[in-house]
Amino acid sequence: MVWLILGLVLFLGIHSVRMVAPGFRDRLIAERGESAWKGIYSVVALIGLVLLVWGFGQARQVAPVLWVPPTFMAHINLLLMLPALILLVASQLPAGYMKRAVKHPMILAVKIWAFGHLLANGDLASLLLFGAFLAWGVWNRIAVKRRGDPVFDMPKPIYDGIAAVVGTLIYLWLILQGHLWLFGVPPIAVA
Repeated sequence: MVWLILGLVLFLGIHSVRMVAPGFRDRLIAERGESAWKGIYSVVALIGLVLLVWGFGQARQVAPVLWVPPTFMAHINLLLMLPALILLVASQLPAGYMKRAVKHPMILAVKIWAFGHLLANGDLASLLLFGAFLAWGVWNRIAVKRRGDPVFDMPKPIYDGIAAVVGTLIYLWLILQGHLWLFGVPPIAVA
């Protein structure tokens, strides 16, 4: 659990600097330039990501099971992952109507992903991982709203279509083989 927790602290910590200490970030950019900040940010985020992925893989093998979710929770999770992936793709594209309506599709995608996985998993490692991401997503959305939501002029519906198609293709790939290949767990239990 130590590596999982350390990974979460590093990964979510570096992603929270703007929420917790915007002056530090701004001062570092002013003193050393944006490239230096992006370099530090990227290195810390990558180390945190590697530690939390590795730590989660280790922790879930020995983590106590706090509850056994009913099977229908896994089905709800499967349903939630489709809009989560579409929103994630939309966050990386120019603004469509979806991005304009949601304002921060990546934050919403993270919250949906984390919530869905909390429903489907009852072990302590999952509670730590997905609970931390859900809490971070809620906190981040509140912080971003205080700074002011972005304004998207002239959204183009083509980007909504691209997000829907690419998000659905990623979803199908994850269900058919990707989730098992990436995480060692099939998203659909085969009886």
